[in-house]
Amino acid sequence: MATTPDASSWAALLLFLLLHGSLSRRTADAADTITASRPLSGNQKLVSQGDKFALGFYRPAGGPLSNWYIAIWYNKVSIQTAVWIANREAPISNPDESQLTISQDGALILLNQSKSVVWSSNNVHNATLPHVNNSSKEAMTTVAVLLNTGNLVLSDASNASHVLWQSFDHLTDTQLPNMKIGWNKATGASTRLVSWRNHYDPSPGLFSVEMDPGDNSQYVFLWNNSIPYFTGGKYDRNTGAFSGIPEMTPMISNSMYTFQYVDNDREAYFMVTIKDDSIFFRLTIDASGQTRSTVWMEDRKEWMLFFLQPKAKCAVYSMCGLFSRCAESALPPCSCLKGFHEQSPSSWISGNYAKGCVRNVDLQCRSNSSAPKKTREDKFYMMNNVRLPDWSRGVPAESVGDCKAACLDNCSCSAYSYNGTCLLWYTDLVNLQDSLDGSGDSIFIRLAASELPDSKIKKWRVVSIIVGGLVALACGVTACICFLRKRAMQAVLPSTADGRLATFKYSDLQLITKGFSEKLGSGSFGSVFKGVLPDKTVVAVKKLEGLRQGEKQFRAEMSTIGTIHHINLVRLLGFCSHGVQRLLVYEHMQNGSLDHHLFAKNAGGLSWSRRYQIAVGVAKGLAYLHEKCRDCIIHCDIKPENILLDASFVPKVADFGLAKLLGRDFSRVLTSMRGTIGYLAPEWISGMAITSKADVFSYGMLLFEIISQRRNVEKGEQAGASMFFPVLTAKKLLEGDLLLFLDPESVDEIDLEELERACKVACWCVQDAESSRPSMGEIVQILEGFVDVGIPPIPRYLHVLAESADHAEISVSE
Repeated sequence: MATTPDASSWAALLLFLLLHGSLSRRTADAADTITASRPLSGNQKLVSQGDKFALGFYRPAGGPLSNWYIAIWYNKVSIQTAVWIANREAPISNPDESQLTISQDGALILLNQSKSVVWSSNNVHNATLPHVNNSSKEAMTTVAVLLNTGNLVLSDASNASHVLWQSFDHLTDTQLPNMKIGWNKATGASTRLVSWRNHYDPSPGLFSVEMDPGDNSQYVFLWNNSIPYFTGGKYDRNTGAFSGIPEMTPMISNSMYTFQYVDNDREAYFMVTIKDDSIFFRLTIDASGQTRSTVWMEDRKEWMLFFLQPKAKCAVYSMCGLFSRCAESALPPCSCLKGFHEQSPSSWISGNYAKGCVRNVDLQCRSNSSAPKKTREDKFYMMNNVRLPDWSRGVPAESVGDCKAACLDNCSCSAYSYNGTCLLWYTDLVNLQDSLDGSGDSIFIRLAASELPDSKIKKWRVVSIIVGGLVALACGVTACICFLRKRAMQAVLPSTADGRLATFKYSDLQLITKGFSEKLGSGSFGSVFKGVLPDKTVVAVKKLEGLRQGEKQFRAEMSTIGTIHHINLVRLLGFCSHGVQRLLVYEHMQNGSLDHHLFAKNAGGLSWSRRYQIAVGVAKGLAYLHEKCRDCIIHCDIKPENILLDASFVPKVADFGLAKLLGRDFSRVLTSMRGTIGYLAPEWISGMAITSKADVFSYGMLLFEIISQRRNVEKGEQAGASMFFPVLTAKKLLEGDLLLFLDPESVDEIDLEELERACKVACWCVQDAESSRPSMGEIVQILEGFVDVGIPPIPRYLHVLAESADHAEISVSE
């Protein structure tokens, strides 16, 4: 029998709905708040009222997968950009089992999976927190709220104006609007910016910005908390700018921001305020020691730089570390001195040069009585037109010879300079820079004798003795020719020992290549010949064909390409511009090109491990071209013939930057690929704009061939999807059976995880849509196991290539 609800039932229902609505609103209102009973964990995040900022667990892009931090970032910016990090020196490994919560004593604390305190607003470290009683009155007295200014505030729950702690008092590397850089005169506490250690590690780095302790009206940049290297000068209240930055004055009058300087009895500080709160503005000191003021451009989806200090990279103290030189116009700006090498090559590749360089060979001090008597005395390498390093010491000397002797007599002396005054350096060399105006000094770097060849004078004596002996044996004519040939070759090589690009004469290149008689091969841009320099260095000389640029533009391009140095890129040593002739001189690769090792009849000399490392090396080289150079360099011709191997089988990408020399007409590149199931991305065929993703496609096709050690379609075989290796690989990936098409004898030596990783990467690289292909930087991370990737779909374009392989050549008109 049905019943009708009475009045008491309706009242109970109404009370439930009211309570439920109240609780729901409280939960929604608390999206920006942490309490003892509502901690933060896993993928949860706080969002400020106004949605401008978010707080949660954060991992820097490209950093270790196990390093997580509590961070504040912009909530509406598509590129996750951290502006504050709590535990920058103590990352956690498992955010799902960690908590950001309120402790019993009212502090904001971060607990790891072991319930140990790894960070606290009260600076409690490495302590084990006792069990928190959520009903404790003390634990409920404070709350942490994320404000829409980006400030995380810990305050009394019953009185929000009673602030106990705030993130704006504990800056990291970023200054936001309304953040203060200065100091509290009563407590002596200061607020300053400290850089990250590198792009992937937010722990405190070497560089910082703070108010000058000796002069409150200016700020100062410090290296290692001790050595000042830049200041903007004193603040002028009348102009609103710093005396050392006059260009700041017109910027202030019509700027989106206002710069403030306050100095009273309680505190002194600098602060920036924004006139329009919808603008996302930040000032950051980066790992290279420069501060960058940037604004988010929503239409371009990127941060736009509008202010940089100091402007010169080389003005940053120890920018390039020890025993290096800084060249403002070079890219990268840092290079090791002759006789030295990078202490941490991986750091240099990522753009962090702080660890500097170390000697190749230890010095042999002549005052060392234990040294063998036959040990040759240390020598000196002269560098001209440089700004001398810091920390020199003057000693009495009447001549450059006396100055040199004074350095040799002291085992701690690493260099000397003489210009009427003798300067010695007893410490590691730091801040050695190229002089931009040509008014620099000369310095002599001390090296072990084995690092420097015998002088030319001694070589001439040997040549003279040989010529005299030949004349005595009545071979005067032959001896004279040889003598003249030797003398000409001595002048061929402009000094490339310091890493600078050399300019060759055409006659010199004819001489060292013996009239271009020994051809190493030919490629998309011309023929390559073997040459030998006077110091017995073997080089490869490429004769460019089809070049349309004038000499001035060609030299400008060469100066750019010549500054690109990476272990996986063939190094350009010099060039020649003679009439219409354009020639390039490269380092010679002893093991030739990759195709000879992959596709030769007796192939098999490359183990799986070596082939995998070649794939990783090629990816790193392309990632450097795409992402680390000043302008993105698209190769446009990635194939095994353009991958060279040195004596240790380290892969080096050749011919990078040459496509640009031919202008926007890439017909020469495409003609060289005619007749192959090759390496062309579909956008070449469709006429779409060419981006770095075209190189990614070509890399994917190359990777298929590295995996299989054969052309994607062998000559003489029927093509079609059934025999086309890329399609076969994609199908076997979906079926989970990659071993089916491998040689049974080689299965045991193959790392199956690496094989699956390589096959996935290859298939993702050749996706039809550019947006579906990974970047080369992402490919490196996947191949090295830092990032996992799913199974890709089979691209339609692979079927098109397979089915047309035996019927038509791939060609593209201009």
